[in-house]
Amino acid sequence: MRANRSIPSDLEEDSKHLEKGHSAFRRKDDVMVQVWKDKRLVQMISTIHDATVISTGRKDRKTNMEIKKPYAVIQYNKFMKGVDRADEYLSYYSVLRKCVNWSKKMVLYLLNCVLFNAFFVYRTINTNKKVKYKNFLREVGRS
Repeated sequence: MRANRSIPSDLEEDSKHLEKGHSAFRRKDDVMVQVWKDKRLVQMISTIHDATVISTGRKDRKTNMEIKKPYAVIQYNKFMKGVDRADEYLSYYSVLRKCVNWSKKMVLYLLNCVLFNAFFVYRTINTNKKVKYKNFLREVGRS
């Protein structure tokens, strides 16, 4: 959840007293709001997950206690890696420029996405070559 979104007031009170690794949640019909304390407070809202906390199979180095995470966090981390990585690469060498015309900006964004997808496919096919994104963009520009 974004920082400017509010959570139920009683859940906000509970979240102030959470210890590391613990969570609290509220549910109304299909919507569940959950807070989980790790290094910082993580807020989640979901219509498909429940408030289950699952063991990750790893142990904390300092306390040697088993690390447990909410199922929603585990699912998010599992399926959002590619999207986050794509956004990260697109931010490095963005072709977006300030322009008045929104359609021009949209075309530039789509061109940026096409270049990243081409890079990803190229890197997947050529596993023996370690090509960097910047060098790939240069070669595409040259050709």
